[in-house]
Amino acid sequence: MSAYIVVNVKVTNPEQYKEYQKWSTLAMRAHDVKVLVRGGQCEVLEGRDPIRTVIMQFPSMDAARAWYHSDQYRRARNARAGAAEMNMYIVEGLS
Repeated sequence: MSAYIVVNVKVTNPEQYKEYQKWSTLAMRAHDVKVLVRGGQCEVLEGRDPIRTVIMQFPSMDAARAWYHSDQYRRARNARAGAAEMNMYIVEGLS
């Protein structure tokens, strides 16, 4: 069953965040992550504006966890420290 990592980000240090983007992109490529949404125009229908949204598709919850805990993504997380406020979670898909 597919799984999705959903991320809502408020970038607080754009220059430092570029370093995170570089490393996170490499981690996504290394784990063959399918990126469905990465930034882009957002229109709030209810609630608060999430500022920036990222949605990634994985073949399973285990694959999503493996990506998150990988050495490649750990490097990205370390580069992001202090550059953004982030909410990230895994959601199981329907198929």
